[in-house]
Amino acid sequence: MMLRRADKNDIDRIAEMEKICFPEEPWSRDMVAAEFSGLNPSRYYIAEEDGEILAYAGIWLLPPEGYITNVAVHPQERRRGLGSQILQKLIDEGLAEGVTDVTLEVRVSNAPAIALYKSFGFEEAGVRPHYYQDKEDALIMWLHQ
Repeated sequence: MMLRRADKNDIDRIAEMEKICFPEEPWSRDMVAAEFSGLNPSRYYIAEEDGEILAYAGIWLLPPEGYITNVAVHPQERRRGLGSQILQKLIDEGLAEGVTDVTLEVRVSNAPAIALYKSFGFEEAGVRPHYYQDKEDALIMWLHQ
């Protein structure tokens, strides 16, 4: 498995992963492409093996804050530690760029993701009611370094 910075050549594959990992509310190809437009401070990484994306994640670097946009692991690749590896990469990149506080939103029903974030020291900081299109709430989490 190789972990590398994603680029514009990965847009279509990331958009396909969105459909697989978040079938209830995937980002469109245009939304993914916007992350690589240079108009925002985003940085994305992918974990791949034999040319296939197994996981990807992104962060907006707005020192002293970082905002994690997505962490996605292909359902067939979960429980291999890929989420932890790619999340650590985002945090390390943030630290290198002067980020001291990292935030994210996660579905309140996504217990595995919440457990992963808590294992990194993220703490619950509030709830965004009806955040997702299906009206599910989002848990706001922060990591203060």
